Amino acid sequence: MKREIVYNHTTIEYELQYKKVKNINLRVMPDGSVKVSANRRVSLGEVDRFVLSVGDRIIRAREKFAKVVKAPLVQHRTESELRCMISEMCCEIYPYFQAKGVEFPLIKFRKMVSRWGSCNSVKGIVTFSTLLIYAPRECVEYVVKHEFTHFLQANHSKKYYDELAKICPDWKEKRKKLKNINPR
Repeated sequence: MKREIVYNHTTIEYELQYKKVKNINLRVMPDGSVKVSANRRVSLGEVDRFVLSVGDRIIRAREKFAKVVKAPLVQHRTESELRCMISEMCCEIYPYFQAKGVEFPLIKFRKMVSRWGSCNSVKGIVTFSTLLIYAPRECVEYVVKHEFTHFLQANHSKKYYDELAKICPDWKEKRKKLKNINPR
């Protein structure tokens, strides 16, 4: 069901879906649309009040998504070139991880707007954001090493960063540079 509220002179349209959930859940999609799910016992008024209460968050998220669309390319590469480059980087760094007992993972790509990559160490899958087309090569290399290091340390503990520093000593500078060109 489509609903509308007015927040600070801005109309926010959202799609409400009833589900078996405990809380009211809200997601701002990359296209700027807003999806809300709530339990049937929650009144429309309560849902509207909730959406109003997070109006600032919705507007900020929409602005971030708009930057993704409008961000200039840092590098002139296609998604296909990015996939090839990342695959080569994975093969180059793999011997370090192979020596530590890590099996070569399944490499996947998808558009991720809230992160540059993810690692599922249990399933042996590393996923990279196609938005890395916006990043310089050195930052892409950092993301590859960052995700592979999760096979050795699943979290972002001190041990994790100590391990990352062994293969990427300047990871802090690269991460900072990546944040500065963040199209999200």
